[in-house]
Amino acid sequence: MNFIKRTFLYYAAGLAGLLTCLALPNYSAAGVPLDRIVAVVNDDVIMQSELTDKLQAIKSQLAQKRTTPPPEHILERQVLERLIISKLQLQYAADTGIQVDDETLNRTIAKIAEDNGVNLTQFREILENDGFSYELFREDLRNEITIARLKQRQVDNRVTVTEREINNYLENEEKQGNSQDEYRISHILIALPEAPTAAEIDTAREKARRALKELAEGADFSSLAVTVSDGQQALEGGDLGWRKVEEIPSLFAGFIRTMKKGDISELIESPSGFHIIELTDIRSEKQVNLITQTRARHILISPNQLMTDRDVRERLDQLRLRVLAGEDFEDLARSHSEDTISAVDGGNLGWSTPGEMVPEFEREMERLEPGEISQPFRTQYGWHIVQVLERREYDNSEDMKRARVRDAILARKVEEAQQNWLRTLRDEAYVEYRLDDN
Repeated sequence: MNFIKRTFLYYAAGLAGLLTCLALPNYSAAGVPLDRIVAVVNDDVIMQSELTDKLQAIKSQLAQKRTTPPPEHILERQVLERLIISKLQLQYAADTGIQVDDETLNRTIAKIAEDNGVNLTQFREILENDGFSYELFREDLRNEITIARLKQRQVDNRVTVTEREINNYLENEEKQGNSQDEYRISHILIALPEAPTAAEIDTAREKARRALKELAEGADFSSLAVTVSDGQQALEGGDLGWRKVEEIPSLFAGFIRTMKKGDISELIESPSGFHIIELTDIRSEKQVNLITQTRARHILISPNQLMTDRDVRERLDQLRLRVLAGEDFEDLARSHSEDTISAVDGGNLGWSTPGEMVPEFEREMERLEPGEISQPFRTQYGWHIVQVLERREYDNSEDMKRARVRDAILARKVEEAQQNWLRTLRDEAYVEYRLDDN
């Protein structure tokens, strides 16, 4: 699951970073928690202790990246806004019945521990020996999984990619060349509310122009993004990572094609606000993907009330012996196989790519040389004998290209849909800031 990796990376690049980023509650010298409400979010609140924990984690991240943090009050407001967005999503998830049980949570933590070369007991000991709360880690991870499930249900599952979209992209890609180019992009957003007034638009535009002027005068894009951007990646310096053209938000794609490494765009206006992007880097990698395909045919017979597993196996043994004695496999498949789709074609399965068949079937095929017939074996569908006819090396780069484009277009559409959904969720919420209260 991608969110597992993302969650772990949020805490650190490795266990040492994770332990650095996990934060303890803030305590006074007398041992009494200093806590207060810093924001009201619908019918819930965000406490100072929550904000302090996240601030410490973000500061650690920025230090690891050697990014100069903005002034404390600006960073505090950025982190608080991120907490508000998370709180709204968790509220929505609770209202719609999304829950993450302990079994799922335990499996996820076990996977994180395994990926880092330790067992669960060692993982917990590492956290607690350094004075960090294992329960806090569990609940943060539970929230991450909950939000991932919510986005999948409310947004991701409703986004589709058509064959026409794939074809259109590939046609444009072929005309323009550089189909394998990847771009690393950084982003600053000066956001607008869903139905902004003329004054709000003017204020946001002026703020964006000031940011653009600072960049023209040599300001560091990453540091400025942390300070002024309202984007979801603001606290990561606005870094959107490496993307192919089809993965870039459509709003930016036209600009990226005309930019060179290090270029900064003009102001880009959209309903969500004013954007500035930097083309941080470009790379190109041509790919050829050769795979071994197998052409095979089989006969399938399943046990039933009249035939036990033993009966079926004996029947397939007899059919195998008949083939070895010279009878035509295809004729026997048409007469005996219960795989009605392949039986009409003499049991032929066509060319198969690794991963297409169930594992037991693939293992049996891999053991056979062309012309050989397997012993009877069982899968979830029943008992089979299979004969490998031939193998070939096949370049499935075109298939991979279409799959890549489909995934990339889907990722871009999902990202845009998620941003719009989060914006609506935020605009429709009741949020009261108490950060400056005494």
